[in-house]
Amino acid sequence: MVKGRLVVAGVSLQSTRGRLVLLSVGKAAVAMARAAEERLGAHLSEGLVVTPSRLLPEGREPDVTPLISRLFLAGHPVPDERGVAAAREVEALAASLGREDVLLVLLSGGASALLPAPSAGLRLEDKAVTTSLLLRSGATIQELNTVRKHLSRLKGGGLARLASPARVFTLVLSDVVGDDLSTIASGPTVPDPTTYLDALQVLQDRRVLNETPRAVRTHLEAGIRGQIPETPKGDDPVFRRTVSEVVGGNRQSVAAATREASRLGFRPVVLTTRLEGEAREVARCLVAILRESASRPRPACFLAGGETTVSVTGRGQGGRNQEFAVAAAAGLEGFPVPAVVASLATDGIDGASDAAGGVVDDQSARRARALGLPAPGAFLAENDSRNFLGPLGDLILTGPTGTNVMDVLVLLAAGAPARL
Repeated sequence: MVKGRLVVAGVSLQSTRGRLVLLSVGKAAVAMARAAEERLGAHLSEGLVVTPSRLLPEGREPDVTPLISRLFLAGHPVPDERGVAAAREVEALAASLGREDVLLVLLSGGASALLPAPSAGLRLEDKAVTTSLLLRSGATIQELNTVRKHLSRLKGGGLARLASPARVFTLVLSDVVGDDLSTIASGPTVPDPTTYLDALQVLQDRRVLNETPRAVRTHLEAGIRGQIPETPKGDDPVFRRTVSEVVGGNRQSVAAATREASRLGFRPVVLTTRLEGEAREVARCLVAILRESASRPRPACFLAGGETTVSVTGRGQGGRNQEFAVAAAAGLEGFPVPAVVASLATDGIDGASDAAGGVVDDQSARRARALGLPAPGAFLAENDSRNFLGPLGDLILTGPTGTNVMDVLVLLAAGAPARL
């Protein structure tokens, strides 16, 4: 609030004659809601906060003081019944809004899985199985959310449709490469450019269509035939009273890392903040870039951001950042100068493990052999990166950070020794 006016995403409202309602969903939901409540004060009518239970140690309740919004904990990355209950509350709240009301939506990483509202004819289990299949197949977040938007009542503009004709303002912490608003949190308040046909194509391309529950296939096929309404597109009138803006993301995190590297005396080079692809292949590519710099006299410092994927074929423990680190350890062996590579998830949770990521150097493979461990390739074959990095002390363990703006990677190499 600025002098009694509500200013959101550059839009100023002279007065709010109706209710001002808050909805905060995602890994940073509690922190974002707290900040909003501090600014809005008594102007806020009510609020809902939905955040992953996974962010909390078992048996521990979140610190919600002094929140006035109601808190819901739900499953992530696979949706659960607690998320279904939270989604019902969100639907009821949105449907109660009138033209004079304002809905302020705060979204952060993980929001898509936290509000499962299965379309008619689908069960939560159908969505959970489909999500798990896509995650194990190495699907990108864009592909995953293309499917989820067409299995849900809230995603893909569904929340904006439900809240209409109220004014809807959405502020977003991006966990998606390129900051595409229609992909972040499956775009509940923005137009959806994807279709039922696109969703079915994702399942085919990822070779999981035959394993997908029959109800999901039937639903998507009905949508393709026009028997079920499409998600709202850009020309839909519901978006005439909506505004959305990205207020933070990976670029800001990498920029902060760049400033810190400069403070420490490095001359950092940002390779990209749009990193994608199979983690082990990306590792080989970036280590090759680091090796190219090893012949130069000045130390090298490369930074990158984004989010890789892992096509899971083994039964081990780990995540994309740990897999990146193990693949990097193999590439760093025999490096001509001392070198270090680190990769971590900014939410502190990397895949199916307790780690945020891993940090390896040009001696990691040698140290592993000294401990009697198999070569890095053996761990990669089983997607068991955690059990390579753990015994070496090469895990990055931060605990849940309460936010998610994808991953940050750091590659360092000493300068080449001077020739006499």
